[in-house]
Amino acid sequence: MRLGFIGTGVIASAVVRGLAGQGHEIRVSARSKARSSQLEAEIPEVQVTGLQEILDQSEVVFLGVMAEAAEAILTDLHFRLDQKVVSFMAGASLDRVSTLVAPAKAAAVMMPFPGIAQGGSAIMALGDEALLNQIFGTRNTVFTLETAAELEAYLCAQAVLSPVARLTADAAEWLGKRVADPAKGEAFLRLLISSNLAVSNSDDLIEALNTPGGFNQRLRLYMEKAGIGEDLARGLDRLEEG
Repeated sequence: MRLGFIGTGVIASAVVRGLAGQGHEIRVSARSKARSSQLEAEIPEVQVTGLQEILDQSEVVFLGVMAEAAEAILTDLHFRLDQKVVSFMAGASLDRVSTLVAPAKAAAVMMPFPGIAQGGSAIMALGDEALLNQIFGTRNTVFTLETAAELEAYLCAQAVLSPVARLTADAAEWLGKRVADPAKGEAFLRLLISSNLAVSNSDDLIEALNTPGGFNQRLRLYMEKAGIGEDLARGLDRLEEG
């Protein structure tokens, strides 16, 4: 397909890398010039072009700009009726995207993660499931949601990723002070967590690790007693409240 990207931040750049080698023509904007130039140098099918050229040459356009800056960036551009637009902008509804890109079709709001660069990533989205699966589904799993309210709830819940990474980093730092190769210790912990959660739901994994007196049970009970579950719920509630 002929794909265009307006904005080349960390997430948009990861999406471009995840699409490399699949036969697409990919045009990216020069916003974040260092990243766009790097993408062009790394990936043969990537071209850095002007914003209007991206629109003129693309079937599907991805918006990777900040929601508060979108209107100023997009106002003077001319979208086509036959174009589909996919937004990465958190906080911008499909209705708002539709207004910004008329007469093009606002096909979906999609929230990718950095892991999409390698594939095997979860993608949460609201909108055109068939289109997103066509572009991303061979290498990733698209979780299409039913309503804007569901998307907002998912956006809150996905924020657990950063605390999980923080816990993993802290455990790796603790381990690194006690072993010869700290980097190997962190790699072990990352693979341990991701591989086990990939093949088991959380409750089943907790039960499998619930050996009486075992290390996993003892640490979990200690952290639960310290209130980690209640703190997490309060944090998610605050995100939901805005």
